[in-house]
Amino acid sequence: MTDTLRQHAEQEFGAELEALKEVDDRARPTNWALSPWAVVTYLLGGKLDSGFTVTPKYIGDRRLMEIAVATLTTDRALLLYGVPGTAKSWVSEHLAAAVCGDSTLVIQGTAGTSEEAIRYGWNYAQLLAKGPSRDALVESPMMHAMENGKITRIEELTRIPSDVQDTLITVLSEKHLPVPELNSEVAANKGFNVIATANNRDRGVNELSSALQRRFNTVILPTPATLKDEVNIVEKRVNDLGRSLELPVPPNTVKEIERVVTIFRELRQGTTMDNQEKLKSPSGTLSTAEAISVMNSGLSLATHFGEGELSADELAASLLGAVVKDPVQDPVVWREYLETVVKERADWKDLYRACREMS
Repeated sequence: MTDTLRQHAEQEFGAELEALKEVDDRARPTNWALSPWAVVTYLLGGKLDSGFTVTPKYIGDRRLMEIAVATLTTDRALLLYGVPGTAKSWVSEHLAAAVCGDSTLVIQGTAGTSEEAIRYGWNYAQLLAKGPSRDALVESPMMHAMENGKITRIEELTRIPSDVQDTLITVLSEKHLPVPELNSEVAANKGFNVIATANNRDRGVNELSSALQRRFNTVILPTPATLKDEVNIVEKRVNDLGRSLELPVPPNTVKEIERVVTIFRELRQGTTMDNQEKLKSPSGTLSTAEAISVMNSGLSLATHFGEGELSADELAASLLGAVVKDPVQDPVVWREYLETVVKERADWKDLYRACREMS
């Protein structure tokens, strides 16, 4: 077992990628490690003719993944769009791993991201000693991907200032990156493309210009369609992270996942699962990713400070932290939900008690 806290997708799932390569006899675009069919199979899982079983990385609409992969075979970049916690970054990483075997060429979007992070920078010691030269130039992930025909990932594109976002227009349109200081340019090789992720729910979002939007094909990743789908997603990720973090996953975990996911879906949708009662929604997104976080926090408490069995007491604190983001509005929403919904469910008495004590 490696001591690395988190492996890159191409490392963690290397056996699956190799198994797919062995049976993949379909046409591959230039510089792709797998065919588009094999990439989708890697994402959605399935049993190969060789008998090898590929685990699903994304649980949802197959057509969305087919559209995403098909986009990467064209000259359009791919924008994965949706509310926070809909697996945009997860899908982006696995797409890059399957397409080019390298998910590490990442540009993290923040309010402080500069043009140099997208284009290139300079080694100032070299620059002062020798002047502008190729040796003094520091390649960005974008430049490296262009030269090697790989995928660049841009996380949280809408967090990047608008004037810096537009640096991408020339790259996506012309497939060349000018380097005026050297009177030269870097041309993109076949296989190069960009996968960006974005959401419209965070504070500090910078809308994309129309010119930049036209350079992307947008795929909207929705929240899981059904309770069962969301429970399956959370269960899989909790088991995976449990192994990685060395947290035992007790037998009753699925039952607790169902309760947490039910709470999140009801508050997110503003109605109980049977549609019999309207509810107020809190200010947060209550995403699938947050449900996974609540469960992992509960497992940690149960392992290190409890009896090893996951109970309502371990989940209550994390639930409160996930739901109550706005200190004024959200406590009212949470207390009302506890009194009108949780309290009335006969098999949720323990959860009601634990949450009341925390509140």
